[in-house]
Amino acid sequence: MNWQQLCTDPVLCDLPYKIELNERGQIIMSPARLAHSAFQSLIDRKLAQLMPQGITLTECAIRTRKCTKVADVAWFSKSLWEQVKDEYDSPVAPEICIEVLSPGNTAKEMRDKKRLYFDSGAEEVWFCNENGKMNFYGKNGKLKNSALVPEFPKKI
Repeated sequence: MNWQQLCTDPVLCDLPYKIELNERGQIIMSPARLAHSAFQSLIDRKLAQLMPQGITLTECAIRTRKCTKVADVAWFSKSLWEQVKDEYDSPVAPEICIEVLSPGNTAKEMRDKKRLYFDSGAEEVWFCNENGKMNFYGKNGKLKNSALVPEFPKKI
């Protein structure tokens, strides 16, 4: 199964869960708690406020070498957005990909996702832990603050 098939399947297109595909095209479902959704919303609003020259999305589908992954929040420059806006899943990662961590996430899973986002073109990957603490990463490792959005708070 590919992302377009998943999005257009009448049985699957309206499921209220976070869905991704693994490298074999199998559906992975990850139900999220309300706190997870609240962090997504807070991050999205703050990022949109600080970076109005781009587009923020929640649940952003990104095509990677291991199938489609979904960033909890993402920021696209307007020029990149114009290139991908009509796709089912973005063929390149947005400049910023953000994951809100859940109790079920493993460190390996998050390292793998971070690498996939960078390999697909992301400039930064951020993680928000269950207490709202933000961790920022560039291609060369952990950052003290975001280089793209230095004024983004370290705790949301």
